[in-house]
Amino acid sequence: MDQTTPLVLRTRPSEARIVTGVCVAHFVSHYYILLLPPLFEFVRAEYQVTYTELGLALALFNIVSTVLQPPAGFLVDRFSARITLIAGLLVSAVAIVIAAAVHSFWVLVAMWGLIGLGNAAYHPAGYSILSQQVPAARISRVYSFHTFAGILGSSVAPATLLYLTYLVGWRGALYASASLGVMAAIVLLLQREPPRPQWAPRHPSEKPGPDGWRLLLSAPILFNLVFFVLLAIISAGIYNYTVVALRDLYGTTLEAANTALTAHIFLSAIGVLAGGVIAARLPRHLTSITVISLAGMGVSLALVALVDFSAGMLVLVMSIGGILSGVMSPPRDMIVRDVTPHGSFGKVFGFVTTGFNIGGIVAPLLFGLLMDHGQPRLVFLTIVGVLTLSVLTVLTMPKPRPD
Repeated sequence: MDQTTPLVLRTRPSEARIVTGVCVAHFVSHYYILLLPPLFEFVRAEYQVTYTELGLALALFNIVSTVLQPPAGFLVDRFSARITLIAGLLVSAVAIVIAAAVHSFWVLVAMWGLIGLGNAAYHPAGYSILSQQVPAARISRVYSFHTFAGILGSSVAPATLLYLTYLVGWRGALYASASLGVMAAIVLLLQREPPRPQWAPRHPSEKPGPDGWRLLLSAPILFNLVFFVLLAIISAGIYNYTVVALRDLYGTTLEAANTALTAHIFLSAIGVLAGGVIAARLPRHLTSITVISLAGMGVSLALVALVDFSAGMLVLVMSIGGILSGVMSPPRDMIVRDVTPHGSFGKVFGFVTTGFNIGGIVAPLLFGLLMDHGQPRLVFLTIVGVLTLSVLTVLTMPKPRPD
């Protein structure tokens, strides 16, 4: 065996089982991220609380995830990514059961913080398992499956939660949702612990690079963190404010605006799968693929900001932006992988993906302020501005050290 190749002694069936387990966990994690918003009206009515008070639960979730995800990454690299992922699923499931069982709003808020603790395990553990167990030739496609599973979890959560609430009430919907985490944990428990690959240096003269927090605070990793924060702000702006901004800006009907947003999200899932194939075929052009995708998204949203489209054209333009958003995701993950030393995937992915949580805290303040001041056009133009910053971040990102 070539000494420059990591020793990933996996047959395709065993690799498929590992990938399936991680993707199921990622589906559940995104389902849990959207667990509370579809139930807002029911929880608010029962506890007689405001939307601001409900927002405390989501804020606590993001704060806990942001603070604890980097330590979870260190835990993953030092011990077992699989066990950390199982623990995250079970902690989330237990918290959801307690939130449903105890008739106290403040217990519910506290449990959303505990769900944030469980959420801290998903990205560092999942990306670590995939990055170590899947050969480089297939990793971009596997990253695309991983992202697709997360988008699928986000897509099905609102409708299924509302249907479950109709059948068994919002507490019953929470109990049913908790079972998803338990089932995903069982899938992972039934698998054997994957072997830790022994990474050989690619050059005999290669010197070890920075490790621990020195690695995380190095320029390439910090640039990726900033990139993920910007992407989270973009996604939150599109997902949460497109409908209300279109209504206030052009008087777009709720049906047309929701259809356009749904098309954007659905086509982004398709784009993710396409992006995995493109990244695998053009591994030397990850930056170009990412920049072109981001620029195309910027053009589509600038058009939405400036042109009062018919319903059909609005759906088409938002769909194009969705496809490009999806295509960008696997190269995005590959860019992180390319600057990550072997054996540090957990801590690096755990650190940079806190950007999703940071952006999730910043975006509501930013776009909510614009809407409150009657500036719906600026919602879209601000997203275009953040997309421009994202392009600049990618173009100026320090290249990986040759190794």
